Amino acid sequence: MTYRAPTQDIRFVLKELADLDGVLALPGFEEVSEDLVDAVLQENARFVEQAIAPLNRAGDTTPAKWNDGAVTTSPGFKKAFAEFAQGGWQGLQHEQEWGGQGLPKLVGAAASENINAANLAFSLCPLLTDGVIEALAAVGTQEQQSRFIPPMLEGRWTGTMNLTEPQAGSDLAQVATRAVKQGDGAYRLSGQKIFITYGEHDMAENIVHLVLARTPDAPKGVKGISLFIVPKFLVNEDGSLGARNDVWCASLEHKLGIHGSPTAVLLYGSGKGEAGEGAVGYLVGEENRGLEYMFIMMNAARYAVGIQGIAVSERALQHAMAYAHERLQGQALEGSAGPVAIADHPDVQRMLLTMKSLTEGGRALAYVAAAACDKSRRHADPAVRAKNKAVYEYLVPIVKGFSTESSVEVASLGVQVHGGMGFIEETGAAQYYRDARILPIYEGTTAIQANDFVGRKILRDGGAVAQGLALEMQATVAQLEAAAARGGAGADGLALIARRLAAAVAAYESATGFVLSSAKDALRAVFLGSVPYLLLAGVVNAGWQLARAALVASQQADAGKGSDFYTQKLATSIFYAAHILPRAESLSIAVLEGGVASQYAGLAVHA
Repeated sequence: MTYRAPTQDIRFVLKELADLDGVLALPGFEEVSEDLVDAVLQENARFVEQAIAPLNRAGDTTPAKWNDGAVTTSPGFKKAFAEFAQGGWQGLQHEQEWGGQGLPKLVGAAASENINAANLAFSLCPLLTDGVIEALAAVGTQEQQSRFIPPMLEGRWTGTMNLTEPQAGSDLAQVATRAVKQGDGAYRLSGQKIFITYGEHDMAENIVHLVLARTPDAPKGVKGISLFIVPKFLVNEDGSLGARNDVWCASLEHKLGIHGSPTAVLLYGSGKGEAGEGAVGYLVGEENRGLEYMFIMMNAARYAVGIQGIAVSERALQHAMAYAHERLQGQALEGSAGPVAIADHPDVQRMLLTMKSLTEGGRALAYVAAAACDKSRRHADPAVRAKNKAVYEYLVPIVKGFSTESSVEVASLGVQVHGGMGFIEETGAAQYYRDARILPIYEGTTAIQANDFVGRKILRDGGAVAQGLALEMQATVAQLEAAAARGGAGADGLALIARRLAAAVAAYESATGFVLSSAKDALRAVFLGSVPYLLLAGVVNAGWQLARAALVASQQADAGKGSDFYTQKLATSIFYAAHILPRAESLSIAVLEGGVASQYAGLAVHA
């Protein structure tokens, strides 16, 4: 199957929903024009379609190989990464002072979606490198920044995040890797890390590991964790590579999906390095503040994984849509002379539109979040920066949780559209399902996102951001009602969207009220419903963005600028309102009934 970047929908979302004009008007983006953005997106589409997408199947069938601590990546990956580096894609949204291109996160999100859709396993390497760059740019010393960031931006080096240990998965209080300070100010690290994506590979000359570890006198729990830079090869004063550090890849994991991405078990202090026993590491920031620093990288990665969910959904959608138009089977309901394409059957249309609406709703929501991030960093007005910062932080767990859970549903429907052929590996539909399944797990499970959403977002500000957005949604409902009353293109559809969005917003407000009122006396009930509440927020916020899209599409048609694209956008938005937005009410009920249900949940599990 040939992948094509969805540039038309991306441009629509950037311009009509995510306020590209407002982002480009921010201080620091004076030299970034809309024409430049279009050129970047066009070149990005060409690159990923020609250089990255064709490797997707090979990465799945021919995984990376381990041999005596060294890892050889899947066929074509090394060459493609060199082209990725030469094209400057790693530095797209990073600051120019370090050699980046300084484009908005909004533009970077679109480019990131395309490369993830083209080849999820390949894209994980630059994703994690982005996170290392962002963390060091925020809390590294000037010397650390000048030494490590430019080579990563150039694609000569890559980066990883080292948190998980065999006994410490999501519970980072159990991290046991030790870091002992040496006389020269560096540290020597010893311990084991697992699930390290691209922890060893042959695509770059050096790998910069960000590692959580404990000093000997550190306090227990998460308050005693520090963050260290541990390069695969030590770096000399002139920037050249020195001795091999004592970091050893003991093995690669055998996984359900993303086979082309090497997931390493790394041993620190195995005695196999050239620089003496114990991996040489450099403290980032202050001791015992490592988890705080690592959250900079984790939050960047969580948003990026949400983009991955949208990307896999887009790839699965394109595959299923192409098959549905090619596969002849059965007769049309109205009768036909012979077999028709299965895309003509109502239930196949339901599945395809579910896939399409979840994908496009997730895309719009993620890009709106990226625009809020740009405004939070660069807007001239401190109050506007603060407001957008709160909105972005509120949206990150939604983008991560909702988009990745949706990707599993979309990829599963893609298999279903193919029927029995979807269960056959050669058709390619199954790969998206297998690849998507990790997305609601890594960089924090959906439950972790939900707990963060409830505890740090809703309860922390008393629901202020959620309630403020609900008011904006209600204003969109009023616009829909007014547009429907005027008649014109899709008037009955706009009326349907208005009804369903109003009901969904009411359901979200009820659930938010329950969370706020019950957190003190019924905390277990709140957290029993935290994932339904997070998904409820995703359903409503994505539906809101598609409702806004429907208004634009209808206005364009009324102005005589109708096209197949606007017709499809309106139809997709109407479908989402009819088939997806009603989920909000059932999810709200799951939250509201948590008080009684929580009393029995433990009994059912431990009986």
